[in-house]
Amino acid sequence: MNAGIMGIGRYVPEKVLTNADLEKMVDTSDEWIKTRTGIEERRVAEDTMDTSHMATLAAKRAIENAGISAEEIDMIIVATVTPDQPFPSVGCILQERIGAHRAAAFDVSAACAGFMYGIITGKQFIETNVYKHILVVGVEKLSKITDWTDRNTAVLFGDGAGAVVLGPVSEGRGILSFELGSDGTGAKHLYQDEYIQMNGREVFKFAVRQMGESAVNVIEKAGLTKEDVDFLIPHQANIRIMEAARERLNLPVEKMSKTIHKYGNTSAASIPISIVEELENGKIKDDDLVVMVGFGGGLTWGAIAIRWGR
Repeated sequence: MNAGIMGIGRYVPEKVLTNADLEKMVDTSDEWIKTRTGIEERRVAEDTMDTSHMATLAAKRAIENAGISAEEIDMIIVATVTPDQPFPSVGCILQERIGAHRAAAFDVSAACAGFMYGIITGKQFIETNVYKHILVVGVEKLSKITDWTDRNTAVLFGDGAGAVVLGPVSEGRGILSFELGSDGTGAKHLYQDEYIQMNGREVFKFAVRQMGESAVNVIEKAGLTKEDVDFLIPHQANIRIMEAARERLNLPVEKMSKTIHKYGNTSAASIPISIVEELENGKIKDDDLVVMVGFGGGLTWGAIAIRWGR
């Protein structure tokens, strides 16, 4: 039984924070931000909207898109580093909000690689016939742990949520291969004190190497080649890191998702937000081979190769 994506949804806050807005807040410029990151604007949630609220909105859309009811969800996995509070988990709050009364629920903390960790965890339950429908949500309210006086990090992050329903899909489709990894020796380069702290140079070096390696690895594990890849969805962290991964796969520009200019780095939410965007744009079609790859604090990374479709 192959596990694949049956439904998908997202939510991004209405409030837009542009580079011009940030110029008034910290010592930076629109040109500097765009040149180094590719970001033009990002979304910021209102104070009254917490992580679980965004997760709920994205989850309801994914469940509707999958054509099932919330009661049919067997498990909820929420990838986030910005829960409403240390406990209960966002997963448990979400379970009650959407009425998924049968579902087990928990959170995963793997920073920007969290959605990959959630997907790959869910896959195991489906392919071992333990559960049939698993809701995986990547959601972050990074605005609440961003130091808006720090020019190195304030320009990078945004808020948002993306959700998928995993379930059994037709033969030949679904998740073909995956890779997960971590390197705790790099924990000191990206972490939260009160706010996000980052050694940008070290994270950049790690990400450029790991994104490309992981993408190639999952293609090879699936018994395929770079030429078989139809679309790449990298974690939207930095345009230069993303371009390095694209070049490693010898893909043309139009075969890589780029949403960073609109939403910034939304951590665990960036890949599912991008999937919805590219589906709406007609860039992802049934039977396309799609590679998704992410990296984050930990340091952590994860990638999957998926044959799109139900």
